[in-house]
Amino acid sequence: MRWQKRSVAMLLGLALSSVAPMSHAADDQQARQTVERVAHLFSSKSSITTVKMQITNEDGQRDISMKIWSLGEKILVRITSPQDEAGAAILKEGSDIWYYLPKSNRTVKIPPSMAMNAWMGSDFTIDDLVKETFLTRDYSISTFFEGKRGGVAVDEYTLTPKPDAAVVWGKIILQIRKADAVPTWQGFYDEDGQLVRELIFSDYKSMSGRLIPTRLVMRPAGKAGAQTTIEYEDVAFDVPISEETFSLPNLK
Repeated sequence: MRWQKRSVAMLLGLALSSVAPMSHAADDQQARQTVERVAHLFSSKSSITTVKMQITNEDGQRDISMKIWSLGEKILVRITSPQDEAGAAILKEGSDIWYYLPKSNRTVKIPPSMAMNAWMGSDFTIDDLVKETFLTRDYSISTFFEGKRGGVAVDEYTLTPKPDAAVVWGKIILQIRKADAVPTWQGFYDEDGQLVRELIFSDYKSMSGRLIPTRLVMRPAGKAGAQTTIEYEDVAFDVPISEETFSLPNLK
């Protein structure tokens, strides 16, 4: 596998039915524009977001609350609860990522390989939380299916890595609701074409002037009952944020 350095804002989920797929080479430009728009659905010049993450696996269930600040390519993620985890934070500036551990009062710079590690035992990686929206740069995009899934009109796109792209996935399939161009499902596949994980979008609400899915469920393939849910409790786009928010001293 090729390690993914950058990718899209959080997306994915919903098993594909047995309807025959189709490929429309002539629609590539339109497909690219649609995917580009969806890729930036959660991004803006700046944003402040409050989310709740619920992790369910063989060890039981646990909840984590986080606050996320973004300004251009700078992102700060800080845990606010539970109390024993509060203060742990990730800072991304350009291609550099730092992780602050409050229990030991240490700041550690994360190598690219560690960015693919699970975040706090969840099914989301560090890369998922701080990644950039470069789907249309790193992948060739073609229309895979147009029609209805579960009675809902959707478009599905296949994203295939470009030869020189530093990505981990063999391909990505992205499903978008035709009526309002919001994502409903995204599947991540390895280089052998096997589904590795899926991300399911739901609970669409208008937040800060945008219609977005406020509930994202990541499910790893082959792990029955395991999943991680992220719920957006509050989102504010294009708000003033100080550059100092993204400094190493503030990480602590």
